[in-house]
Amino acid sequence: MLKFFTPQNQTLLRQLVITDFKLRYQGSVLGYVWSLLKPLMLFTVLYLVFTYVLPLGKGVPHFAAYLLLGVVMWNFFVEGTTMGMGSIVGRGDLIRKVQISKPAIVIASTLSAAVNFGLSLIIVGIFMFFNHAEVSAMVVFLPLVLLELLALVLALSFFLSALYVRFRDIAQIWEVILQIMFYATPIIYALQYVQPHKNLLVLISLNPIAQIIQDAREMLITTYTLTTHEVLGWVLGVGIPLVFLALLSIFSIWFFKKSSKTFAENL
Repeated sequence: MLKFFTPQNQTLLRQLVITDFKLRYQGSVLGYVWSLLKPLMLFTVLYLVFTYVLPLGKGVPHFAAYLLLGVVMWNFFVEGTTMGMGSIVGRGDLIRKVQISKPAIVIASTLSAAVNFGLSLIIVGIFMFFNHAEVSAMVVFLPLVLLELLALVLALSFFLSALYVRFRDIAQIWEVILQIMFYATPIIYALQYVQPHKNLLVLISLNPIAQIIQDAREMLITTYTLTTHEVLGWVLGVGIPLVFLALLSIFSIWFFKKSSKTFAENL
């Protein structure tokens, strides 16, 4: 994998990211504006439902910004892993015809989703301002949390993309898993509501995407947020996610490298 970081591959990666981003909204009237409209539309529906119909946001300070940040981070997780999963198959013709860095294809898809994520964070910042969010001094560690999210998406993308080349049913399976994970992640509800159920609280807290979203909320929105390190203690709450991410990344890169030898014949 170290061979990937050559000037040629970095140039290739940059061009792939630009191409993926341009092609995504090609032919649409609003174009890149959809990058901002999609999370906003989903947020509006969720906010109205869970504020006025099922008031799960009751008692949560700055719930609008709290909810929007969760929606935006979840959308990046879904978009990044879904695009990453189909990246190798989507570039099958190119892989069969020329020698091209396969890791660059996966990374480019994830970074293309990250561009959308960055644009959406601008909207989150505006909501934070008007919602008078309580930015914590811990916000200096936010880049590490965002890097953790990017690393998680990349690791899953490497694994899923290699698996998808051979088993196309993975797309449907991953869609079901994402639906389950959505409700197993405190996006539309505060984790405090689960506190009476200790075992469930621990299980949800161990969900890596839940840990990342809750950490970001604590830094940017409100200290009311219950985080993994508060549930498990600092040693386990910080150590378990990092160890999990390290093991997942190592396994995913190994699996991708091993599987990439037969990509051309399976595409």
